[in-house]
Amino acid sequence: MSLQTLAPDCKASEIAGALQRDGACIVRDVLSAAELARLDADLAPWIERSQTGADDFTGRHTKRTGALVARCAEVRPLVTHPLVLAAANEFLGPWCERIQLHLTQTIDILPGQTAQILHRDRLAWGGYIPKPIEPQFNTIWALTDFTESNGATHVIPGSHDWPLERNPKSPDESIQAVMSRGSVLCYGGTVIHGGGANRSDAARIGLNVTYCLGWLRQEENQFLSCPPRIAKDLDPALTDLLGYTMGNYALGYYSHPDMVDGLPDTLPPEVAIGRRPDQIPGNTLISGGPPADRLDELVAEAGTRSDRG
Repeated sequence: MSLQTLAPDCKASEIAGALQRDGACIVRDVLSAAELARLDADLAPWIERSQTGADDFTGRHTKRTGALVARCAEVRPLVTHPLVLAAANEFLGPWCERIQLHLTQTIDILPGQTAQILHRDRLAWGGYIPKPIEPQFNTIWALTDFTESNGATHVIPGSHDWPLERNPKSPDESIQAVMSRGSVLCYGGTVIHGGGANRSDAARIGLNVTYCLGWLRQEENQFLSCPPRIAKDLDPALTDLLGYTMGNYALGYYSHPDMVDGLPDTLPPEVAIGRRPDQIPGNTLISGGPPADRLDELVAEAGTRSDRG
């Protein structure tokens, strides 16, 4: 029993197909040495300042560091990595009009950390999502080699097809996602998995970037982790993933707290970060066609207000 390992020039459909069949796969050696060096330098100060977990699930010898879109510019290209994003859209596409960023987090498993309990990530929403709906597409980028001894993630291939109430009979049912630094583990929200025990003398560092259906609550509140004053300067493709766009025709609008004369009271979230929604392919202006000059004034005001923090 093993996970399929794909080449870095594989197709998104191959990743999506492997997840549909096995629940997970590895894409080897996606990141270059230069990209990894930049990530290391960008992430290291934040990981160093992070505290270890307060319970057994998060890991009493594990550091978790989030808000990475706001904090670390080098993480942003991974969030919008063309191969991963295409695979995520193909995998989740049957159940939503748009996907969104669910969380960003480094997971630094320190020596002495015991194995995490095996679990399904979809339990973040309790048991309320029907089994046929897959809510998540997840990645763990290896920032160190992932080995059997340092805590490579355990996965039970095929467990995404089990009834949700079925649990593993033994940890031996799982295999470890052993992979080289710069590779990425892709897995669905329904497959059973968990961090491994670190029996080595060095940390195992992974970068967890996950995506979910656009109509679900995100695990990491992206509007707090990456507020408008930061989001306004980011690429539109990235802010769309954060949630600064409509999830569909009627999902995600806001109303300006002071009300704006001359505009409808339902505004698309792009306006809050100083962008017109019609700058984004496939997105439409607010219903009713607001006066362009008044909308431009509000967009400019939002940009100025964000500059002041």
